[in-house]
Amino acid sequence: MDWLEDTKIPVGQTARNLFDWLQDVGRPVFDGISIVMETLIDGILWALQGPPALVIVALFAALTWYLQRNWKVSVFVVIGFLFIMNQGYWEETTESLTLVLSACMVCMAIGVPIGIWAAHRPRVYTWMRPVLDLMQTLPAFVYLIPAIVFFGIGMVPGLLATVIFVLPAPIRLTHLGISTTPTPLLEAARAFGATKSQVLWKVELPFALPQIMAGLNQTIMLSLSMVVIAALVGADGLGVPVVRALNSVNTALGFESGFVIVVVAIILDRMLRIDRK
Repeated sequence: MDWLEDTKIPVGQTARNLFDWLQDVGRPVFDGISIVMETLIDGILWALQGPPALVIVALFAALTWYLQRNWKVSVFVVIGFLFIMNQGYWEETTESLTLVLSACMVCMAIGVPIGIWAAHRPRVYTWMRPVLDLMQTLPAFVYLIPAIVFFGIGMVPGLLATVIFVLPAPIRLTHLGISTTPTPLLEAARAFGATKSQVLWKVELPFALPQIMAGLNQTIMLSLSMVVIAALVGADGLGVPVVRALNSVNTALGFESGFVIVVVAIILDRMLRIDRK
């Protein structure tokens, strides 16, 4: 079978040539993206680390009450954050939350419009589906390579790799919500003279809201799962002590930081959980 290896298809070399060409031609674009991402990250990080920690905890508890109208969930959020502060991971937690919130803002801003567009054009979604499958099945570590090539080391490449990995979730769930809007509901709106934009804003989006919120929830969970991987390219946050524990085989540090990540994930999940009674 040596002849088969001798005629190897140059997949890797082609990708390398493509990245080199993009790096040369698209440098101004990548620099602009980097500036925008850094500004977004710095703004969220300032908002989370500037005020006292207890103020941020109180704001999260108030937001939880506004979303869930359940004092038990709000108390759980407070207890969870107090536990994180007790373990000494508040700064790392705010850094990870910055990465998660930044990824959510970018993914929802891109994913929801694309999902709506794909729902209104089934042929577009047919062509889009293999790309989304590739984005979800390709190992997340692979995204770090072009991110480092184009944006160097730091929070920005970690954010970009997270966005690419997470983006299919809001696209798919938004498409699902819009495309499953009952036909009689749409026909009734059109019969009363609703325009396309009115049908979208007053019928389709309200009906698809649970699916869109589920997409937001999945975006947050998947973004949080990337914090350890993002730490490998210099992103700050809870992934840093995990990587440090792995390098030093420190069981205590690894379990401690890993458990804090779990607590953050549970807090965010409870805050955004939708009651489907």
